[in-house]
Amino acid sequence: MLKIKRLSETIGKKVYTDSGDLFGVVEEVNLVDNKVDGWRLVVARESSVADSLGGARGIIVPHQFIKAIGDVLIISSNAVPARHDEEDISVEEELA
Repeated sequence: MLKIKRLSETIGKKVYTDSGDLFGVVEEVNLVDNKVDGWRLVVARESSVADSLGGARGIIVPHQFIKAIGDVLIISSNAVPARHDEEDISVEEELA
C-alpha cells in the first residue's frame, strides 16, 4: 500500500546523504505550479558537510536529488557542493 505524506510533515525531518552522513533538517519546501521544485535544508552544526559549505547556513536542493522521503530524507551526495581548498585553486591557476 502506498503511504502518502503531507509536505507539512516533512518540515523539521532530519536529512542524511546517501552515504549515511547527517546533513541537517528540512526548513522549507519550494513549490512551483503546485509541484515540488526544491528543498531548503539547514545544515546541522555537527555535520561533516558543514565545513564544505564555507559558513553557509544551508542550501536549496533541487527535488531530483531527493532519493527517499520517510522518517528521514535521503539526498544524493552529488547535491552537496564540494569545497575546493585554497591550495587546490592556486595549483590550478599555476597550471593554466
